Amino acid sequence: MTQHLTLSTRTTAAGTVMELAGELDHHTAPQVRDALPGLALRPGQQLVIDLKAVTFCDSSGITALIAARNHALAADAAIALAALPGYLARIIRIVGLDQVFPTHPTAQHAEEAWRTGSD
Repeated sequence: MTQHLTLSTRTTAAGTVMELAGELDHHTAPQVRDALPGLALRPGQQLVIDLKAVTFCDSSGITALIAARNHALAADAAIALAALPGYLARIIRIVGLDQVFPTHPTAQHAEEAWRTGSD
């Protein structure tokens, strides 16, 4: 049985942080994709996806992360993944997405890296 996904967003000086908790799979990935158009991203900002509480991620979840990347790039914004659980970091590395997604230990680290890069 699929565990529900909880999605929350908050705005920081760097942009939007999307926090996910639960299972990111074919049942719940549409929730992520449906939330993307409502995000207020401005050029030069970044979208951080905080994955610390994601307990499972299948290929549909990976596709939702790629959709989030495409959404950020279309807004002329950056994207970063934060707090990847070990299993998910391994998957991201195996499929080569570590080459397209900057990763950070926490959402706060992602924001600090954005500030350093935008100075």
